[in-house]
Amino acid sequence: MTSYLATYRDRQGREKQLRLTAADLQAAKRLLRQRGILALSLKAEAERIDKVQRGLRLQLEQAPGVKEKAVFASKLAALVGAGVPIVRSLDLMARQQKQPLFRRAITRVAQDVNQGASLGSAMRRWPQVFDQLTVAMIEAGEAGGVLEEVLKRLAKLLEDNAKLRNQIRGALGYPLTVLAIAILVFLGMTIFLIPTFAGIFKELGADLPPFTQFMVDLSGLLRSSFSLVLAGLLLLLVWGIQQLYASRSGRRQIDALLLKVPLFGDLIQKTATAQFCRTFSSLSRAGVPILMTLDIVRDTVGNSILADAVEASKHEVQEGGMLSQALNRRQVFPDMAMSMLAIGEETGQLDGMLSKVADFYEDEISATVKAMTAMLEPMMIVLVGGIVGSILMAMYLPMFSVFDKIK
Repeated sequence: MTSYLATYRDRQGREKQLRLTAADLQAAKRLLRQRGILALSLKAEAERIDKVQRGLRLQLEQAPGVKEKAVFASKLAALVGAGVPIVRSLDLMARQQKQPLFRRAITRVAQDVNQGASLGSAMRRWPQVFDQLTVAMIEAGEAGGVLEEVLKRLAKLLEDNAKLRNQIRGALGYPLTVLAIAILVFLGMTIFLIPTFAGIFKELGADLPPFTQFMVDLSGLLRSSFSLVLAGLLLLLVWGIQQLYASRSGRRQIDALLLKVPLFGDLIQKTATAQFCRTFSSLSRAGVPILMTLDIVRDTVGNSILADAVEASKHEVQEGGMLSQALNRRQVFPDMAMSMLAIGEETGQLDGMLSKVADFYEDEISATVKAMTAMLEPMMIVLVGGIVGSILMAMYLPMFSVFDKIK
C-alpha cells in the first residue's frame, strides 16, 4: 500500500489536502471518486519526499565555477561553429562533464531544447548552474542569430573574470597566509618553547629580565583557560561580522569601509570598475537591452556601494537620462572611467569605449598587484623574523645573568 496526497477544492472554493492509502494510483483515484472529490493533483508521498531530497542534494552539490563555465561556452561555440546540431552538442558536452550537477543540468537542457524550448529559456530553469549573465547573452545571441559569436564572447568574458578574481585572491591571499603562519609560529614558540626555558632558568636561579618575564607571563596566560575564552570571543566576533554583512545596512557599512582601506580600497574600486565595464561592454555588444544590462552588472559588480549607484542610475536612464551623468553624480567610479563612458555615449561607441576602459583597469590591477606583492614580501619577512627574533631574545637574555653567577 502507498500513501497519496490529494489536493482539491471544497464547495466554498478553498484549497485543501487529503491523505489516503491505496494499492496504486488508479485505486487512489477510485477512492476519491467514491467520496465525490475532484482532485487538482494526486501524488504519492514518496514522490514528494524525493523532490525534497533532490532539492537538498542540489544545495549540497558543488555548482560549477567561472572557469568551468568558460570552458563550457568555448567548447559549445566550437561545436556550433562546426555545424553540429545544438542538441547533439549539448549531449557531447554532458558526457564530457565530470561535475554531477553541471552534467545533469546540461542533460536536462538538451532534453528541453529537443522538445522545442530555446537554449536560453532551458538554461534559465537552472539558476544554480547558469547565472543571469550567461542566460541573457545566450538569449540575445539566439534572438540575433549570432549564437556562435555570443558564445565566444561569453567564454572570453568569463575567462577575463576568472583571471581578475585570481589576481585579487593572489594579492589578498599572500599577506593573509603569511600572517597566519606568523601567528601560528608565535603561539607555538610561546606556548611550548618558552615554558621549557623558563623551567631551566628557575632551576639555575637566574634573574629574568623584564622582557623575558613578560613573555613567560604571556605564555602562562595562553596556556590557561583564558586562551579558550579569547578563542571563543574571536569566533563570536567573526560570527557577528558575518551576520552584520548578511544584512543590507551592515553590508553597505562594511563595503564602504573596505573602499577606504589604504591600498586595498583602491584595488577593490579598480576591480569593480573593470568588472562593470567588461560586463557592460559584452552585454551591450551582444544586443542585451540596457536596462537588463544594468540589472546584471549591478549583481556582478561585487560591492554594494557601487551596486546601489548602478541601481539608482538605472532609474534615471529609464526616465531618459544619460548613464554617464547619472553614475558621475554618485562619485563612486573613477573620473577617468566616467569621462570615457560619456565619450562613448556621445559618439555611439559605448561598448568599444567600455572595453578599452576595462583593458586599462585590468592592466592597472596587474601593476597594482605586482607592486603590492613586491612591497608586502619584505614586510612579511620582517614580521616573521621579528617574532622569531623577539622570542629568541627573550630566551637568551637570562643567560647573561647565569654567566655572571658562574663567574
